[in-house]
Amino acid sequence: MLELKSISLTLADEKNEVQILKDIDLKLEAKKTYVMTGPNGGGKSSIAKTIMGIYQPTAGQILLNGEDITSKSISERARLGIGYAFQQPPRYKGLTVTELLSIAAGANDLKQQCDILFDVGLCAQDYLEREINASFSGGELKRIEIASLLARNLKVAVFDEPEAGIDLWSFQKLTETFERVHEKHDTTLVIISHQERILRLADQVIVVSDGQISELTTAEEFLSEIERIDLNCRCRDDCIKGEMANAECN
Repeated sequence: MLELKSISLTLADEKNEVQILKDIDLKLEAKKTYVMTGPNGGGKSSIAKTIMGIYQPTAGQILLNGEDITSKSISERARLGIGYAFQQPPRYKGLTVTELLSIAAGANDLKQQCDILFDVGLCAQDYLEREINASFSGGELKRIEIASLLARNLKVAVFDEPEAGIDLWSFQKLTETFERVHEKHDTTLVIISHQERILRLADQVIVVSDGQISELTTAEEFLSEIERIDLNCRCRDDCIKGEMANAECN
């Protein structure tokens, strides 16, 4: 449904150009949950931002249901059904939840708004008329942002480390929200995360490192491999005993 074909990305800073992504090939199917993981700085967020159009690829193509959207802007991709949730959702002083959902959905359907808030684990009666300001916790903001994406009936929704900055209780509710969205909606979910609970939600895990996709696997296979590495890494115990906890295993 969404396909990245030989996508490369080079970004320039004040001194030179740096290649961020190298020949990324990826196919995302409808109504599937994908979790991207891998080392920090490996290119996960860059892939997500390229999907959304925040970054324009240096080479390659992006296809949505067979249509070439490579050169389309963020707003054009949004109209086609692609949405992006940032690590830190914005607060909207002066804007209520019901107003935000009305803008997102393009209509003021109270029943739809109630259903969407229920899907993200919030009671409509408690939230619809609340202003999205500093009174909202990090977990509440994350779920309101997910609700605004659901209101748009997206084809693809991308979440960049949605667990960042929220407490354990809110994190549990967040994972339950993703489970409900996967069950009830046709949206393809792409979630960047290192968290085991979120990894377990994946139909497929995409491992990204050094600007490339190093592995495509299932959640079960990925987590079992991580567990095997931890069990076999005996030198880690020796490092900790020797007060060198930051040493890496070979």
